[in-house]
Amino acid sequence: MTQLPDLYRIDNFIDTFALGHYARVLDAMDRRTGQSIAFKVMRPEHIDADGDMRWEYRAFGNEAQILTRLWHSPNVVKLYDCGYISDLAEAPRKGEIVSFQNNIRGFVETMAQYAEVGWRPYLALENLPRHNSLFYLMKPNRPNQRWRLPSEEGLSLAVQFSDLLSLAHSYRIVYLDHKLEHVYWDGINLKVIDFNSSRQLNDDRGEVPGQYSKDVHNLCVGVLYTIFTGMSPQQTSLRPQPSSRDAVEARYTDIEHLDFSEEGSLSDGICDLLQHGAAQQIETIQEFINGLQRVAAQHGWDFPNYYTTDASRQAREQTRSGLQRLRLGHENLREARDLFREALIQDGITPDLEDELRRLVLVINEMLNQRALP
Repeated sequence: MTQLPDLYRIDNFIDTFALGHYARVLDAMDRRTGQSIAFKVMRPEHIDADGDMRWEYRAFGNEAQILTRLWHSPNVVKLYDCGYISDLAEAPRKGEIVSFQNNIRGFVETMAQYAEVGWRPYLALENLPRHNSLFYLMKPNRPNQRWRLPSEEGLSLAVQFSDLLSLAHSYRIVYLDHKLEHVYWDGINLKVIDFNSSRQLNDDRGEVPGQYSKDVHNLCVGVLYTIFTGMSPQQTSLRPQPSSRDAVEARYTDIEHLDFSEEGSLSDGICDLLQHGAAQQIETIQEFINGLQRVAAQHGWDFPNYYTTDASRQAREQTRSGLQRLRLGHENLREARDLFREALIQDGITPDLEDELRRLVLVINEMLNQRALP
């Protein structure tokens, strides 16, 4: 049998800022390809002593199947490998491994066999930069402070997310588990992770249309409201959302109205669209896309069915260019701060130089705390 260290070098946990219910995720390298991956492995407490498959176990097969169906979406995290390991340590380092790579059918069909002997399922996934996690980015490190995406970026993220849901719904898949922890954004491109709570619907079930509407509701409440306002829909500080199967189903059930009173600069069109989604007055993702395009046209976007002015179109291009420069400026500030920090730890520097470096680090941190976007 193949040993785990022969296929993967397992490093540190990368999920500590937002722990999940089903799994732990570790930084790893696939020794076969040299590629950096995120190694997602089921938590050991979900192993059943009688060898039965709990929901958490089956969720790995569900996620692998859904990721395979949605593989051609640029907004879905990529799946590289799946299989089972014998090591029951929370951070596995040894023991045997069975790798199915892209043989998803084999992975799913042997689940009962590996559950019976107490092995854990794993997925090897695209390793996304932590600094692109919106949950990580949008949590201010000072009280009474919050950040929101500029409307241009928020609209772009919403367009990409709605395109992803449109594709998923065409395959009768609902995402459902909408929360900031699952959203990665670099200012241009969206990536969505964690499809273990998503569902493949059966067309024979009467609840199917309601599930599509619920997916739109959860998108508006769980992701878009927060990125446009910097606030939690539960009217609390931003915090990790529970992620068990029952918690996902019930997370936003009671939220039918959104409070925009703290974000008076947000356009009425965006507020109205999200309010309709929260009230579950939008039945399909296409209906949401139509409303989104109508709102985006007021911000200078071009769509065949909605008119925008030449002046708005030009202003939008200038806005996009400005945001790109702003993000580049923030990145340069971070790099400068890190250089000053590295200089600070040098042995033998004079007290005068140490004081100046500390001053520079402090000033840059203050600038970053007052930045215009997450």
